[in-house]
Amino acid sequence: MSKRSASPQPGGALIKKARATPPPSNQIAISSSNDERSKGLIRTVQRTSNLEAPIVSLAGAHSGEILSCRFDPTGQNIAACSTDRSISLWRTYHPNTNYALLSSHAKAPILDLQWSLTSPIIYSVSADHTLALTDVTTGQRTRKIRAHREIINSIDRTMGAGSGIELLATGSDDGTVKVWEGGDEMDKVPIATLEIGCPVTSVCWGQDANTIYVGAIDNEVHVYDVRKRAQVSSLVGHADTPTSLSLAPNGNYLLSPSLSSQTIVWDVRPFSPSPNRIHRVLQGAPAGFEHTLLKGAWSKDDGGKRAALGGADRMVCIWEADSAKILYKLPGHKGTVTSVDFHPKEPIILTGSKDGTMLLGEIEAGLNV
Repeated sequence: MSKRSASPQPGGALIKKARATPPPSNQIAISSSNDERSKGLIRTVQRTSNLEAPIVSLAGAHSGEILSCRFDPTGQNIAACSTDRSISLWRTYHPNTNYALLSSHAKAPILDLQWSLTSPIIYSVSADHTLALTDVTTGQRTRKIRAHREIINSIDRTMGAGSGIELLATGSDDGTVKVWEGGDEMDKVPIATLEIGCPVTSVCWGQDANTIYVGAIDNEVHVYDVRKRAQVSSLVGHADTPTSLSLAPNGNYLLSPSLSSQTIVWDVRPFSPSPNRIHRVLQGAPAGFEHTLLKGAWSKDDGGKRAALGGADRMVCIWEADSAKILYKLPGHKGTVTSVDFHPKEPIILTGSKDGTMLLGEIEAGLNV
């Protein structure tokens, strides 16, 4: 592990120092024309977050493509994983320190990661067929499990209903989804194995912690009941492979981008008014020809009224989920935008790209629900 200038506090969760002065509520733009008469105030921009600037670049840590990037549950820290087999840890707020780089963390590209909901742990999955647990207070990998027979594409976590135990789900090219009990003393044997029958590209827990949504190369989203160890239904409507799955904060809708450049919002409520459960179809984020597993996300500061996805056009598309209207097309990257995530408390979007960099962008505040 290669460490940066600062490290997390020992013996507990990561802690951010408070700034002495609050960020400005407005930013002022000044004309830079050579004509003295034209110099002057152009406009003020209303700030909506505690970022140091409306756009912040996080660069210099990775030598390869970033495949997944996520905020921790507090929003104070960011983790990203890459084809260079490393995981980087960053401060969300000024001075946006890259305080750790966990290099050579796997023997192959790290394809996805998740922060633990209860512990200072990062779960990561890799093309070397392994699931790893990393203690972010020390930067040490505490457990490495050969979880599948093939590449592991996706991981998700949730809290078990009424048990207080963190549950993990991993999806692999070997055609299975495996369920694990998370935490420091994680067992190397899964508590359940679901046979999907074809390579799995994405997994997502339902709100009840008993349901798992599984995206696979048969173009379907399979719905499994973990208690029954069986498929209970499927969501049919994609013309190509789903690349990721993300559940809305209220648990009612499922975001499902695909390699056809079509993103579907599924209505997963117990009783849906739509017979095929397709709530909206979102257009505007091209998947490209590289067959990248693009990862989408829901906004959290407004309860999930907006959804976002990056594309092969090097842009990030943010929609109003209920109307399918495009609210933003955000530039800035020099390669396909592979992963997006929304801050848990503020209107901030995090984007990671094949150019090896991440951007933090401030957007308008959503309407609280």
